[in-house]
Amino acid sequence: MEKLANFINGKFIHPKSEEYIDVFEPATGQVYSKVPNSSSADINVAFQAANAAFPGWSQLTVTDRSKYLHKIAELLEYKLDDFAKYESRDTGKPVTLAQSVDIPRAITNFRFFAEYGPTFKFNSEFNSDQSENRVVHTPLGVVCCISPWNLPLYLFTWKIAPALLAGNTVLAKPSEITPYTAYKLGEICADANLPAGVLNIVHGQGITAGDALINHKGLQAISFTGGTATGKIIAQKTAASFKKLSLEMGGKNPAIIFTDCDYKKMLETVVQSSFSNQGQICLSSSRILIQTKIFKQFKQDFIGKVAELIVGDPQDNGSNLGAVSSKKHFEKIMNYIELAEKEGGKILWGGKAVKLNGRCKKGWFIEPTIIEGLTNAAKTNQEEIFGPVVTLIPFDNEEEAVQIANESDYGLSATIWTENEEKATRVSNQVEAGVIWVNCWLVRDLRTPFGGMKQSGMGREGGIEALRFFTEQKNVCTSTS
Repeated sequence: MEKLANFINGKFIHPKSEEYIDVFEPATGQVYSKVPNSSSADINVAFQAANAAFPGWSQLTVTDRSKYLHKIAELLEYKLDDFAKYESRDTGKPVTLAQSVDIPRAITNFRFFAEYGPTFKFNSEFNSDQSENRVVHTPLGVVCCISPWNLPLYLFTWKIAPALLAGNTVLAKPSEITPYTAYKLGEICADANLPAGVLNIVHGQGITAGDALINHKGLQAISFTGGTATGKIIAQKTAASFKKLSLEMGGKNPAIIFTDCDYKKMLETVVQSSFSNQGQICLSSSRILIQTKIFKQFKQDFIGKVAELIVGDPQDNGSNLGAVSSKKHFEKIMNYIELAEKEGGKILWGGKAVKLNGRCKKGWFIEPTIIEGLTNAAKTNQEEIFGPVVTLIPFDNEEEAVQIANESDYGLSATIWTENEEKATRVSNQVEAGVIWVNCWLVRDLRTPFGGMKQSGMGREGGIEALRFFTEQKNVCTSTS
């Protein structure tokens, strides 16, 4: 059985404690490898390597750093199919999804910041009769990037690429549940001749490696994507250190469907926004709000479309949904489905575990599930389930739709379906969410800010926001009077 290793100072190094965690393939429920459970001792070694590499890396020109990112993207693209298979095995998602979304987006993350970086104004001038001012964006030093298990390489690279481009060196921790593509990214970086110590990938549990990272005094910033509960812990533990924080956390996202929508396009897209990646996307539509006049029609048509989805072996190109990513998460989702029924909800479709034959007979599969009859105040509608479970909620008018949408502790994203531009603008302005899609979903221009409101996050990622986060502004003022 393969034992993974940390990637520190350009080399693969096993943890000092020799402690490892089992890595499961969700589709089979079987252990297929082991990943280091790193400790503060491993974090210290990685930090020393990153700290030593920082002067040389930060003094390179932005153009020179972008060349390394382009090379990493090129090598990753060459191995796209291999990485898609790794990602599918780790997460349980269909390999076709990893081939078409996850790995291409990881490649794009490196290419985007490699191309966007040189356009960023690392130096600006503001002159007047009294003074000449030069505003300089300088790299922070050694920074920390922590990514989740649902889109492992996609979100890992979304953080690493801008941090490196801005001139920082990085300590990065992927989820211990889905570590393999991060591990293989170390090989890509070595093949790209990325200078030793510039990127260090350390594996382990949150309570060991993660805790050691966020408490390390030498780290200048933490970029985290994951659950709200973990984000709160990071914020509390780092408050006294005044580290820069970017926290992208949970969501309970509404899809608001008005009678005047493009019905066919809406129906196709809402099925996708509800159940892609088994609903394990922070941007998934989990509360579907439908105007009363079309509620009955939508319910019937939506069930019909969802009934066509195939839950199957992720290696099968015909599978629309694969396995959820861990046994613990499988149990959590099933508990929420049971809770929904106790709260008075009616299961219109799904609601059961899926038992497959062959190699996947012990896998963690769940039917796409549709529930109606719950108030928006029900726990099922207020707490993040993060699985293939959606609820249907009717509304009468625009004002009620906005009220229901905003009655949530979360504010990450929302989708609005209407052909009335004025209505779309009004509702978009009133809905409390950091990302709002009108008549589409998951369309991303990487220059735009990404992040949430309320308990969905703090700070923004993407484009100029990411490069601002990973740099410090310094004003150099010279008197001319």
